[in-house]
Amino acid sequence: MSDTNSYDAQAFAQMERIVSDLRIMYRERNEALRQVTRAHHDALMRLARAAELRDDDTGVHIFRIGYLAEALALKLGQGESFARLLRRAAPMHDIGKIGIPDHVLKKQGPLTVEERAIMNRHPEIGADILGRSNIPIFVLAAEVALCHHERWNGLGYPRGLKGEDIPISARIVAVADFFDALAMDRCYRSAFAPEVALGMLQAESAKAFDPQVVQAFTDHFEELLALRARINAAPPTHDELLGSL
Repeated sequence: MSDTNSYDAQAFAQMERIVSDLRIMYRERNEALRQVTRAHHDALMRLARAAELRDDDTGVHIFRIGYLAEALALKLGQGESFARLLRRAAPMHDIGKIGIPDHVLKKQGPLTVEERAIMNRHPEIGADILGRSNIPIFVLAAEVALCHHERWNGLGYPRGLKGEDIPISARIVAVADFFDALAMDRCYRSAFAPEVALGMLQAESAKAFDPQVVQAFTDHFEELLALRARINAAPPTHDELLGSL
């Protein structure tokens, strides 16, 4: 073998070792990132459940929101990866309520102007809690937390966004959250019948909510109601909600 061929063989072998080492490094890096993401998600989900349990004795509401949001996203033609990510992000939409005092959060009857101002801080509190990472699930969760009380007509909060300026993630979660909150028992009232809750949702189409999202919910109402019933009957475990993160 000539010196040139020997040199080429050595260089090729060295390149193969470098590529092999890079593959190992990236595999280990990705596994470490997965573990960090899962641990972060686990901690935030526990915080979200703690916030929800202050307003819902079962804590199942946040699970239903995730699965309803995923189903609605698919009905609206969103991709499966986005819908799956939304299922995991949506349950954290009200995590900011952890920062709202009980005398406001659990008050029976109308809030005063001052109390309403306190309550209306929870989207920004939630976005601040969630928005300290560039990992996709937390970016999406922060987006939903910040924008799920924006209104289609621009009269929502905290930024007064209007129409399609509101992220689709938040428009979907807003509809799922509104219906599910009406159809469940709260500390200050009994649940509305599903058909009544649907009528109340439809009345807010093109006012509070994206009319296309409301129409998708209406078109698939029985299917979504059945999904909701399945979750009530067998709520997902904490590990199931984390999925394959």
